[in-house]
Amino acid sequence: MAIRKIRVIGDECLTKVCRPVTEVTDRTKMLIEDMLDTMYDAGGVGLAAPQVGILKRIVVIDVSPEGDSPIVLINPEIISTSGKQTGEEGCLSVPDKSGIVTRPKKVKVKAFDIDMNEFTLEGEDLLARAFCHEIDHLDGHLYVEKIEE
Repeated sequence: MAIRKIRVIGDECLTKVCRPVTEVTDRTKMLIEDMLDTMYDAGGVGLAAPQVGILKRIVVIDVSPEGDSPIVLINPEIISTSGKQTGEEGCLSVPDKSGIVTRPKKVKVKAFDIDMNEFTLEGEDLLARAFCHEIDHLDGHLYVEKIEE
């Protein structure tokens, strides 16, 4: 697959609301593979399609220590949250910066997999933070809008 260029803060693509995916084509599958390759190459734990210039509601996440448990979310929606966690957050689109952000401690999302089968997934701590952070990207928001200091 290929490593794609990651768009950085100031790029108009990062401020746009993404379109839902209606079908997964070979091109969509290639995009997902490229997003995973790009995320791993950049040392990130998540990447949203607009970060590589594609305005589609697709997110990839891997918070496993080994980096071998990728999660692909197509048209993800947060359906419930609970608790709070405050901690440092960074972003591949805001290089060499970080800030303190409060997010839910637990998050439940509904999404579609690569075969367009609907599923739900719950995450805590870093995974919950990643869900919120990446889904924000799909709505044109960056974590820097939420920094507390």
